Amino acid sequence: MMGMIPVERQALRHRTERLRLVQVSTSDSSKPAKTKTLSLPTSKTAGDDISHSTQPHLMATFLSSKTAAAAIARSAIHHRLRPLSFAGSRSRVPSLHLSLPHVSSLHVGFSQQGGLKSIMATRAMSSTVSAASDPAQLKSAKEDIKELLKTKFCHPILVRLGWHDAGTYDKTIQEWPQRGGANGSLRFEIELKHGANAGLVNALKLLQSIKDKYTGITYADLFQLASATAIEEAGGPKIPMKYGRVNVTTPEQCPPEGRLPAAGPPSPADHLREVFYRMGLNDKEIVALSGAHTLGRSRPERSGWGKPETKYTKDGPGAPGGQSWTVQWLKFDNSYFKDIKERRDADLLVLPTDAVLFEDPSFKVYAEKYAEDQDAFFKDYAEAHAKLSNLGAKFEPPEGISLD
Repeated sequence: MMGMIPVERQALRHRTERLRLVQVSTSDSSKPAKTKTLSLPTSKTAGDDISHSTQPHLMATFLSSKTAAAAIARSAIHHRLRPLSFAGSRSRVPSLHLSLPHVSSLHVGFSQQGGLKSIMATRAMSSTVSAASDPAQLKSAKEDIKELLKTKFCHPILVRLGWHDAGTYDKTIQEWPQRGGANGSLRFEIELKHGANAGLVNALKLLQSIKDKYTGITYADLFQLASATAIEEAGGPKIPMKYGRVNVTTPEQCPPEGRLPAAGPPSPADHLREVFYRMGLNDKEIVALSGAHTLGRSRPERSGWGKPETKYTKDGPGAPGGQSWTVQWLKFDNSYFKDIKERRDADLLVLPTDAVLFEDPSFKVYAEKYAEDQDAFFKDYAEAHAKLSNLGAKFEPPEGISLD
């Protein structure tokens, strides 16, 4: 069966490119498909709008799922388009999605019988709006992250990954990316080797297959998406996130070491304020964010803190070992504050920077409140997490992208 679907054209405001679509022109689906490339010049500036050209719309013709998929894949490789995903049963290809970031995307859908169902060509940018990440891919990636969490129990390390990418922000520096913050720099080896980031290479490995699948998402967005999703899937509050963070592009743009908090400084309260005030956060936000230690474990081989294992961690889930702050260390609630206040269980970790929350007069106000009122903790935590995730980021579009 043969179908012909018009392909709409729009202008781009970036460098001159050519959008290449495949036309299959064979009547025998058992033979290799003959193809030719249809080229569409795109504009160099916003003013060079070709969407009103007098030329007729380009047409793409396909014969069958096998023929179309093979032809598109060959052309994609030849023209440096990246196949994002092939989804389907063992014998059929219901959909094929190809993307050239920031230039165009092509989606081909097939019926259960194998015939062409639909084809859609779209632009990743318009003449007036550009986006660092594709909203549709962000939504799909979030679902994949949820599945990852169900099988790998990696909530704590994904939260930490997002925090440590954003937590290098320095409010006294105006220039991007020198100011640090949520810009995806933590993917580079030089920053992964910072002492405070020990073990985070494992988080990057967990997310890499998702990044490879969704090439229209920046690392900066993926890290923050994974962090917020991990909180929500562990039973925590919904985080009011926005996306569209731009990536740094080279290791030379990574921040210097020493901007992240330490676990056992000589003066814990002063240290916490020095680090978090530099980011533009206040005492309430420091205490609320500390509450995320309700998730996870400290491993002595990474941080130098905690026991090798306890009765709560010796059997996992996930890799066994380490010492947790709470009994149910994959559940997000306010038990962190309750356990630190009571200190009745030697198998639960209390770092100097944890203990000070009930010792410093200003911190104690919030720590006591959160120990008694989980709803108040969830509200303040959600706001603080969202604020942290935006620190230092450069957004495209400037107002960000909402997935709600």
